[in-house]
Amino acid sequence: MVEYGVLLDTEIPSLLELYKQLNPLNEIIINEIAAKNIWKEIEKYNIKYYAAKENGKIIGSCYICIIPNLTRGGKSIGFIENVITDKEYRRKGIGKNIIKKAIEYAKEQNCYKVLLQSGNKRTEAHKFYESIGFDGKSKKAFEIRFI
Repeated sequence: MVEYGVLLDTEIPSLLELYKQLNPLNEIIINEIAAKNIWKEIEKYNIKYYAAKENGKIIGSCYICIIPNLTRGGKSIGFIENVITDKEYRRKGIGKNIIKKAIEYAKEQNCYKVLLQSGNKRTEAHKFYESIGFDGKSKKAFEIRFI
């Protein structure tokens, strides 16, 4: 049975295992102590990691960062990143349920919108996000990468 909820610091090793599927070329934090130190920083800010778990294993995750805002009557912005479902569990509604948990949190935090970015070439993922309600045509994202 799949359970959904906020990720706990004790589950970081399982999340790091899942992140190996996120982008095989990405450098994953190898040292669990370093990861827990970063987790302490994450807990200081309006960031929540949501996860799907089965038998103690993280099989899907995303995080949402709530960004305070001076426009829109002071309503915040939610930003979702690092959406991943284990390749063995895809197309079962797990990713959708995780993202919905993050969106619910954004509503509770009085956000006026939620943003999510996806790589230009990930057309299947774009269809998935649009099926949840995201509009892939309303904004254009730009980035500067340092690595």
